[in-house]
Amino acid sequence: MSGIPLGRNSRGQCSGPFMEPTMAKITDICSESRDGPVIICDFSPPRGADPALLQGALSVDADFLCVAYSPGKSVRVDSVIAAYVIKEQMERDVIFTIATRDMNKLALQSHLLGASQLGLHNVIVVGGDGFTERDLTVVKDVSDFTSTGLITAIKAMNLGTDYKGLKLRSVTDFCVGATIDLGRDIEREARLTYRKVLAGADFFITQPVYHLDQVERFQESYESVAWERLSMPIFLGLQILDAKGLIFGEVPESIKKDLEHGREGTDIAIDLLHQFVAGGITNIYLVPPIFRGGLRDYEATKRVLEGFK
Repeated sequence: MSGIPLGRNSRGQCSGPFMEPTMAKITDICSESRDGPVIICDFSPPRGADPALLQGALSVDADFLCVAYSPGKSVRVDSVIAAYVIKEQMERDVIFTIATRDMNKLALQSHLLGASQLGLHNVIVVGGDGFTERDLTVVKDVSDFTSTGLITAIKAMNLGTDYKGLKLRSVTDFCVGATIDLGRDIEREARLTYRKVLAGADFFITQPVYHLDQVERFQESYESVAWERLSMPIFLGLQILDAKGLIFGEVPESIKKDLEHGREGTDIAIDLLHQFVAGGITNIYLVPPIFRGGLRDYEATKRVLEGFK
């Protein structure tokens, strides 16, 4: 076992693939009493195997790093492997993302068992960006599970059962996250979110948001479906904008003009972060600037977090 790396997580506890996992869970951290918000920071795994390509994670002092799954439909280091390396070598609490698009049920659940053995227990389930007709000439869309179906299957693994209904030799202990897009039809998104809750989702992240009234409208729609407000932790998406970067979601004209007139995206993000926290938001999903080709600016994230304190 000398070749198996052991390390310490962010709480100074010993960890490793053959030791009892001690990694912090999203829901546990959210239930703790604290002064500031819980912050998840999005992180893109590299397009190469050189460990130095993961060093961007060191500059981000967030509560959790969320390792994306093949962002941009590009070939990248697997999210489970990247999350494990960040956890062990950089002593950070992590989340890995997994998509239903590319693997069948057998592959997905085998992959999840591997993640569990590596001591990774925070996972976000996504469908994955759809392939274009051109993409489909060289790659296949598998989508053996729906996102909701995979959430259900992971919860069954936590009880010791695989997708065939057969018993596993040991249970998993995943804390399962899912996504909400407040930029879509709110009523449709509320119904989909309710299905994810019934499937067993423990927490949610949203696409970037710029107005808190979007959250309130969603909660009202959700309440009309579920007869109660969504009580699971919701991490509100906050993208750090850059005039030369890619933008996700509907950005208000006032913010676009600020960027055009030279205002720093980090300054806008700090302002929004203060507004969100003042408005009662306790969980934030921070998205660093993204540029064409998938490049990220994690130093901008560092400036936002330092500017907020």
